[in-house]
Amino acid sequence: MTDTEKEMIEEYNRLVDRFSELSIMVVGDLMVDEYMWGEVSRVSQEAPVPIVAIGKRSFRLGGACNVATNIAAVGARALLVGVVGDDYRAGVLRGMLNERGISTDGLIHDADRATTTKTRVIARGQQIVRCDEESTEELSKGPREQVIEFVEKHIDEVDGIAIEDYGKGVICPDVTREVLKIARSRGKIITVDPKDENFLLYKDVTVMTPNQHEVATFLGKRIETLDELITATRKLRDETRSKAILATRGEHGMLLLMGEGAPINIDTVAKDVYDVTGAGDTVIALMTLALSAGASMERSARLSNMAAGIVVTEIGAATVSVDELKASIRDNLSG
Repeated sequence: MTDTEKEMIEEYNRLVDRFSELSIMVVGDLMVDEYMWGEVSRVSQEAPVPIVAIGKRSFRLGGACNVATNIAAVGARALLVGVVGDDYRAGVLRGMLNERGISTDGLIHDADRATTTKTRVIARGQQIVRCDEESTEELSKGPREQVIEFVEKHIDEVDGIAIEDYGKGVICPDVTREVLKIARSRGKIITVDPKDENFLLYKDVTVMTPNQHEVATFLGKRIETLDELITATRKLRDETRSKAILATRGEHGMLLLMGEGAPINIDTVAKDVYDVTGAGDTVIALMTLALSAGASMERSARLSNMAAGIVVTEIGAATVSVDELKASIRDNLSG
C-alpha cells in the first residue's frame, strides 16, 4: 500500500468517525417489510397456485424508516418524520425503531390511512408473491400540518435533512414546499430520493439521488447509453436547480453530475449482488451524512457507493456498520 493510499484511507475513516457527531432528519414514507417464510409441497385444488405452509414470519423497516436505520447504524442520530395508520403494524414499526434507538416522536398517526406494508411470501428461496397494503392519497390537512409543524420545531437540532419519496402520499406538494422552505432558510444540507412523478417538486436542493429508470421516466424515453443518461441528468438538474444529481445505475455503479463540470462515472464495488432492495436508502443516508460532515460531493458519492456495495450482498433491506464501511474503504482504496 502506497503512502497516498494510506492517506486517502485515513481521510475516509476520519469522515466516517465524524458521523457520530451528526443528526439527520428523515422525512418521508414509512414502511414495514413483512416476510413470510414457508415450504411448498402441493398445489391448491381451488386454483393452479402453490400452497405455502408458513413456518416463520419476520419484519424489517422499509422506506424512510430504512434510511433512518442506515443513519443510526453508523452512529449518527436519526430524527424520523412520517405518517402511520391506526393498526397493529404501526406498533410493529414503532417497536423496531425503539429497538434501534431511533426516536418515534415524529410519527404522526392518521386513522384514515393504513401503515404501508409490503408482505413477501418466500418458499424454497424464491419469492412467490408480494402483497401491498397502503394508502397512496395525499395527506389530509391535519397530518400535513403536523408533519410541517414537527419539521419546523426540530430543524435546528439537525445537520441535514433527507427526503425519502416512495409515492405513498407523505411527500405531497404542500409538505414538500414547506419542508424545503424551512430547510433552506436554515442553510441545511438537503438530499432527496425522488419519485419520478414528483421530480419538479424538488427545487434548489443539495443533491437528488434518482435511479436510471426514474431519470428515464422524467425524460419520457428509454435511456440505453451513458451519454443518454448524462443528457437526461443534466436536463433534470437544470429544471430542478439542484446542485448535483447522483444517478444510481445498479450493477453499472453511479453517475454524478455537478454544475457545469464533467460528469463523474463511479463504478460499482459490489462483487456479488443478491438483492438491491433498499440500496437507494443506503445511498441517500450515507450521502447526507458525508455532506453534513463537510465532505465534497464526489467523496460523499464514492462513500455512499461503497456502502451500497455492502448492502446489496444481503437479502432484503439491510444496513452497513462502521466496521464494514471501513473494511470496504480499505479494500477499495488500496492497490
